[in-house]
Order: sequence, then C-alpha cells, then structure tokens
Amino acid sequence: MDLNIQWFIYALTDNQIMDLEGCVALYEQLKEPSSLEAYAQGMLNAFADNLSQEEAEALLNQFQAAIEFAEQQTAKGLAPNLFSDETVGDPRQLPDLSNISKLSDQEVGDILVEMLASVRDFGASDFHISAESPLFIRRNLKIERLSDKAISAEDALRLNTVFLSEEQRAIFDEKMDLNCAQIIKGSRFRVSLMMHKDGIAGSYHIVPDEIGSLEQLGFFPNDVVTIKRMLDYNNGLILVTGPLGCGKTTTLAAMIDILNHKRKDHIIAVEDPIEILHQSHNCIVTQREIGRHTVSYGTALKGALREDPDVIVIGELHNLETIENAITASETGHLVIGTLHTCDAANTLNRLLDVFPPSQQQQIRTMTAGSLRGIICQQLLPGVDNNLTIAYELLVGTLAVSNLITEKMTHRLKGVMETGQKAGMCTFQDNVLAKFKLGQISGETARLYIRDHSVKTQLEREIAIQGAKQLANGGK
Repeated sequence: MDLNIQWFIYALTDNQIMDLEGCVALYEQLKEPSSLEAYAQGMLNAFADNLSQEEAEALLNQFQAAIEFAEQQTAKGLAPNLFSDETVGDPRQLPDLSNISKLSDQEVGDILVEMLASVRDFGASDFHISAESPLFIRRNLKIERLSDKAISAEDALRLNTVFLSEEQRAIFDEKMDLNCAQIIKGSRFRVSLMMHKDGIAGSYHIVPDEIGSLEQLGFFPNDVVTIKRMLDYNNGLILVTGPLGCGKTTTLAAMIDILNHKRKDHIIAVEDPIEILHQSHNCIVTQREIGRHTVSYGTALKGALREDPDVIVIGELHNLETIENAITASETGHLVIGTLHTCDAANTLNRLLDVFPPSQQQQIRTMTAGSLRGIICQQLLPGVDNNLTIAYELLVGTLAVSNLITEKMTHRLKGVMETGQKAGMCTFQDNVLAKFKLGQISGETARLYIRDHSVKTQLEREIAIQGAKQLANGGK
C-alpha cells in the first residue's frame, strides 16, 4: 500500500469519517489502486449513490482535506501507525538467506525491507549486516544475535548495496566508507557502510518516526525550562554532547522543533547525513547533507553565513576549522547549536579549546566564555522494564562559568554546577539519583553510574528507605 494512501486512510479514520476495516476492504476491492487519486475516486464512487448532493459535496471536501494532509505527511517520508494491532514480527524468524546470490535485486531488496521492518517493530535501535558474521541487532544498549549462522561476504555485499544509487556505489568503491540516509518502507534509516578484513559491514540505525518533545525524551520539566531559556538567546553557543548512540540527534531535533514553533527565524542545519526531517512552521528550516549538498562542515558553515541565518545547527564539531567558524558565528549575531562526543561539561570545554594552537588559546577562551549559553551532556541508561532512559547534566553559561573558562580553571566547573541549581544547572550524578528516586532506574544501575562519594551516600540511604518501605508493605 502506497504511503500516501496509508496517510489518507489514517486521516479518514482519525477523523471518524470512515473505519479502518472498510477502507482496507475497499482497497482490496479496487485491486490495489495505482494512485491516491484513483483510490479516493473509487471510494467516492462507492458511496455516491447513497448520498444526497449536499452530503456528497461535504464528503468531497473532507476527502480533499484528507488528500492534502496525506501528501504533506508523505513528503516527510514517515509512515503512520495505521495497523497498530498487527502482530509485531520477530526478527529472529529470518527470511531464507541461502539463495541470495541467485535472486534479483528486487527480491534481495524485498528481503532487506522485510528484515528492517521486523527489526524496527521489535524495538531495536540498530541492525547490522557484516560479512562472515551472524546478523545482529542492538536493543536497549545490548547486542542480540538473530542467528548463529554467519552471512557470506558475497551475500553481505548484495544486501548492503542493493539500495545504493550508482553515485553512492562509486563513492563507496573509492573510499570504502559511506554514510547516507535511506527511506525504506516509510521509515528513515541512517546507513553506515565500511569494508573490513572479511568484507563489507553495514549498520542501519533506525531514525524515530516523530520528533519527540524534551519531556518525552526524559528531561525533567524544570530542566526543560532551562533549555528553553538557552534557546531564547539570539546569539551564542549551545552544545549537546555525549558518547555515540546516546540520543544527541533526537535531543537536537527536539530543540530545533521548539525554535521552529516558537520563533520566526531562518534555521540552517548541516548534518552527515540528514536523519530527522523538519518541515518549516514558523521558521524557515534549511537542511543540508554533507556529500550531497555541501563538501564539508567547514564549507557549509562559511556558506551559511552568507545565507542570512538566525540559527545554525552543526551536526558535529569535529575539527579546528568547524569549531572556529562555529565560535565566530556565535559571536556575530547567530545562535549556534552543535554536538560533540564528550562525556561531561569540563571535558567538552577542554575538547573545544584544546584543538587550537597555543597562540590562539587565550583568544578562543575569551570568545567561548562570552558566547557560551549552555551545555547539555547526556547518556542513555538501562531503565526499568527493559526500557532506556536519558541521564544528563546541564551547564548554564553564567558569569561564574565564563570566569572559569577565561582563567583556565575548567576543572572547577563541577563545583559551580553543584551550587548553580538556581541558575538551572545540575550534575550527572544528581540527575541519576533523581532518576532512581522516581523509579526510572534500578538501584544497581544507579550504583554503576554514581561515582561521587556524597551522592553515593545519598543513594544508599534512599535504597535503604525504599527497601524498608517494601518490607513494611509485605515485599510489594
């Protein structure tokens, strides 16, 4: 079923114009219509004889509104949760992979689509096809094998390259690495291909279908207020940091969405590749992909400054040129939001500043001290009921923080964050403790991530209190 027809049916059922069973039955009667217009016309024809002229005109207007909605949603490349009551496939029930070499590209593509859809519905975050290795997924931070049988180098190559364009194949053949985004069965995947000693390896990261709010992602309401306050600035630098796979992209998307609805600005986002798509609402959102729309982050940043932006979003601050351009842009009237692969606020600033030669250090420190609006450093933790939850720390660019940066005393930032709660700051340790108190993580998980002695003492006290309450309630 075409994606636009799915969204059309979604609109009709969501507005209680039609029921899902009737829509699907008509779709089957029409023998899989070739277009949304053919399906809508067939539906109108089916009901026209039983409606008055006034009722028919009202239904036609409803259909036209549903068609416009379907086309808008289809342009985003996302699929509706239309058949939520269907049985979720188990990716461990793999399709037959024994004859990949004898199949056509269409048949190989259908197999890959089937596996990716099953993995997505199973709740995995990543799917891996690696030569001479069993297929495996990552779910709730843990690796799970889908079989014990290794896939051959030839079959891995067919599966991993079946959806590549000729241009992408040429790039991969030349560089032996490729990052791109693919829309497969209505869902977006970030695809990373590389060559290793046994052949090709492909990683398929599942991009969320919808942009979640900061609250939905796991940020506490008072911390959401702090982040929104950072986004109120017309210039400055905001950093979202954390290790690979910690949800930086989804946090970044939520922040862009806040700006997109709250302000009337021009947002330019540079990513490698584009993962979550943004439609322009109150803001004009321009998304550029490295390799497809621009050569590099540095080139894109220079170009962005000539395109009259208000907000610049940089997918990764990974080298001196990009960082220097970002800091300069944040000083010249732009709000710049970027990401780094660092584990805490102090390390983030050290990483940001240490890429510069000694002759520029003091100048960059002064520029950063004046432009920094805040740092969000996050990590995903195993939550209760086999779910994941986000733990984080917030640094707000206060005068005290600016002085520590200028005076090369970033090692004292933790103390400022511990005493800066009124400014909206929180440490990672305190956030983990709060997550435990709310029952979002277990005591065992909290013990693994809390290192600070005083916070650990509070944790043990809280564990003892909760244990005593359980005993008083008969172990419940």
